Amino acid sequence: MTCAACANRIEKGLSKIDGVDEANVNFALERSKVVYDPEQTNIEDFEKRIEKLGFQVVNEKKEFNVSGMTCAACANRIEKRLNKMEGVSSANVNFALETATVVYDDGEVKAKDMMESVKKLGFQLLPKEDERSKVDYKEKEIEKQTGKFLLSAILTLPLLWTMVAHFEFTMFIYMPDMFMNPWVQLALATPVQFIVGAQFYTGAYKALKNKSANMDVLVALGTSAAYFYSIYLGWTWMSAGSVGMPELYFEAAAIIITLIVLGKLFEVRAKSRTGKAIQKLLGLQAKTATVIRNGEEVELPIEEVLTEDTVVVKPGEKVPVDGEVIEGRSAVDESMITGESIPIDKSQGDEVIGATINKNGLLKVKATKVGKDTALSQIVKIVEEAQGSKADIQRMVDKVSGIFVPVVVAFAILTFLTWYFIITPGDLRSALIPMISILVIACPCALGLATPTSIMAGSGRSAEIGVLFKGGEHLENTQAIQTVVLDKTGTVTKGEPELTDVSVSGNFTEEQVLHLVGSAEKNSEHPLAQAIVNGVKDKGIELTDPSDFEAIPGHGIRATVEGREVLVGTRKLMKKYDIRLSDAEKGMETLESQGKTAMLISVDGIFAGVVAVADTVKETSKTAIQRMKGLGLEVIMLTGDNQRTAEAIAKEVGLSEVIAEVLPEQKSDEIAKLQKQGKKVAMVGDGINDAPALAVADIGMAIGTGTDVAIEAADITLMRGDLNSVADAISMSRKTMRNIKQNLFFAFVYNTSAIPIAAIGLLAPWVAGAAMAFSSVSVVLNALRLQKVKLVK
Repeated sequence: MTCAACANRIEKGLSKIDGVDEANVNFALERSKVVYDPEQTNIEDFEKRIEKLGFQVVNEKKEFNVSGMTCAACANRIEKRLNKMEGVSSANVNFALETATVVYDDGEVKAKDMMESVKKLGFQLLPKEDERSKVDYKEKEIEKQTGKFLLSAILTLPLLWTMVAHFEFTMFIYMPDMFMNPWVQLALATPVQFIVGAQFYTGAYKALKNKSANMDVLVALGTSAAYFYSIYLGWTWMSAGSVGMPELYFEAAAIIITLIVLGKLFEVRAKSRTGKAIQKLLGLQAKTATVIRNGEEVELPIEEVLTEDTVVVKPGEKVPVDGEVIEGRSAVDESMITGESIPIDKSQGDEVIGATINKNGLLKVKATKVGKDTALSQIVKIVEEAQGSKADIQRMVDKVSGIFVPVVVAFAILTFLTWYFIITPGDLRSALIPMISILVIACPCALGLATPTSIMAGSGRSAEIGVLFKGGEHLENTQAIQTVVLDKTGTVTKGEPELTDVSVSGNFTEEQVLHLVGSAEKNSEHPLAQAIVNGVKDKGIELTDPSDFEAIPGHGIRATVEGREVLVGTRKLMKKYDIRLSDAEKGMETLESQGKTAMLISVDGIFAGVVAVADTVKETSKTAIQRMKGLGLEVIMLTGDNQRTAEAIAKEVGLSEVIAEVLPEQKSDEIAKLQKQGKKVAMVGDGINDAPALAVADIGMAIGTGTDVAIEAADITLMRGDLNSVADAISMSRKTMRNIKQNLFFAFVYNTSAIPIAAIGLLAPWVAGAAMAFSSVSVVLNALRLQKVKLVK
């Protein structure tokens, strides 16, 4: 903040956020105090609003990997503990990603303090490693769970065999007598219960120690009841010298643990696939770079390249860093970053982006951004943050998960008491079975995975198609958009003038006129002159250097080309030099009605023709706008251009609603007017001059190539300079939210319907274990369908 006015702007911005009762910003102390309803908003919303206003929140933001979580309840406990710590502004723990993001005041609390506090809960908080290390960690976790499952399966199969022998219709199956011995069953079940199942006991102990409950509590209670009751039955049978076969439940406990570990294995494998988007992005990066050091070319690891280094990029190589071309000329394939399929010509002074591919010539590039500052690293960071953030719907699910386990335990105990004292008085077996089934079937894993896995998969797939959501809440909110407001220049149009029309008069030929006009304009710095020169060159016409060049402000230019006097400019210029225009006026008016800038030409005092220049519409704009309309969206163009030009462009792309002649600072007012009509509005602009409007809109979308300004200004960055990305963003948001609702429906229906079935004794414990494992896996697999979404263009 530089003055009290800055503090007032921040205060007003914070006050407009839903749920904020009071905002007070102190300029002298550079502090802010906000009274708000945590049900409606949070610290992240405040920080984003302050950043959009052009200021920075001076808080540390650190990411950690979290180990030891087994369900959403674990994530909730860690999150609550961190949020209660003095100096922590906000903490967000993502169960699916196994990460924690903490915003805190480094003067009040240290990362070490947070790690110690979480350790007391029985979990580990570790500084976030890079994604490649995390991939290795996931692979190790898969190996670990695979080993546990194989050990558990080998020991459980004989017990499963004994269970089959309990049924009359399977009596013909051979059953070794040894497997029927209670001591043999105990020997098989014990390693499963206490070696493979140790993770559940450890998790349950840590949870209960901290006065909470999670999935581990349910599994530990359920399997322990079956295991120890079987020991009791076996002991009494042996003591009584009974004959025949006692009805034991070792197989129920072992099968439950085996199936849950199998479910965990599938879950870990499936969750590791959701990080593929980030892995693909990281895979684009060059591993080494050829750098000129002390006059010699040296090949270095990419991590050792410094800003201002001169990097040599040979044909076919990846550009290793973001930089500026200082020597050479080549075509560079930027499709992996911008989505543009045609290679872009690069020469001295042009910028290049790391991870793009140099096609033919040799380039020398001065490194301007390296490491975490490159465009690719920024994209990876945004995808990570989006996958790790929480949508509002997930916060609601977290609250449900937090109270779900204690309620289930209470209901299971009530069921046991009802069976033992009322339904089958004194029959311990009949009372235990439904209680065990309830404890196992009710594990809220599916509920905890329903939202984050969909957000991970949806945001990852979006990144692959060039749409970067800055957070899960934006991925959620985009689906509610009703009105899309498009900036014209650089959004609907290309943003750069091009030569569009040439007409000649008298005995002049088109090639002759273009040669003279292009040569005359060659030394002019005016954007329209450059458009003419580039257009003439594109037609393969050679230019010569003019002599006696003169720029006439507000009128045009006068120059001598190959001994001939050439005038290019307005009607006033022609009138000043007494040039007769014949019928040129009508043609010029027609061009101007189409939103083009027309310029008159004379050669040696004779009218020679007209050239027109315009900011042309992008080839995909019309199709993209039709796609938006097909999604049921109202589409409006907002521009500072004059009404006639704006209407001409709107007509070309199929738009009927235009708001023209609006100053940049008034654009946000126009967005606010639409919002007052009850519309959810998305603003699409270039992320720089449209920043105020992007900040006010419900969703701000920046058309750009991942530049810092575009990324910071908007909620969504559209990497491809193509309006189809707007429709892609809205479609992906809708598909992701539909996927989340499918997951939540399945998880809620599964738990609410299965618990009563278990309570009335119609669900065997081992079936409950299989169903619980299947529910978690099915939720993750349903979310992974988002990774294969194909959008219709």
